[in-house]
Amino acid sequence: MATLGAMPRPSPKDPAAGPSAALLRMPVPERLLAVAVRLFAEQGFEGTSVQEIVAAAGVTKGAMYHYFASKDDLLYEIYHRLLGLQTERLNALADGPGDAADRVRAVAEDVVETTLTSIDEAIVFFRSMHMLPADKRSRVRAERRRYHERFRALVEEGQRTGTFRDDVAADIVTHFFYGAVNQLGTWYHRDGGLNRRQVAEHYADMLLGGLVKN
Repeated sequence: MATLGAMPRPSPKDPAAGPSAALLRMPVPERLLAVAVRLFAEQGFEGTSVQEIVAAAGVTKGAMYHYFASKDDLLYEIYHRLLGLQTERLNALADGPGDAADRVRAVAEDVVETTLTSIDEAIVFFRSMHMLPADKRSRVRAERRRYHERFRALVEEGQRTGTFRDDVAADIVTHFFYGAVNQLGTWYHRDGGLNRRQVAEHYADMLLGGLVKN
């Protein structure tokens, strides 16, 4: 299974000093994405220019356009990578061992933990998704819909087998849970009282507490 780690984050510094040695060792596409995440988080997507991105990454505009046609492509790729890895992990866990409750718990914990691992990417995207061109917004929505449908199928499996209560539609369960996941960026702090694993376990406990029949 692929391991999701936070994108390497360049340290804030005086732009006049140029990119750090660690940043310069990264492949150009990864360097551009890492810088874009930091700048979009600090200044907003709309408030960040292509020139600022390439200057902070230590590349030319031509080098950027070799990999990304526009600033929109950077924003799309930031979330596409996160969602792609989460989808890969969801499919592996959904097809794994255990009953529906075991697998729903595993998926719930995983999506919370991986979102928190890449919380800057998630925050940037949810703040700025509406600024994407219509075609890219449609692609993102289609990818998210496929992810949600796979999770919903797990909930429906548990309802059919009698493990989960069936008086609440699986669609409602799915939207309720992922609505909470999407709000993680509004309150989670890396230096807070709970680590990523603890938050993931609490979220899964609350989800299963409302689903499993007594």
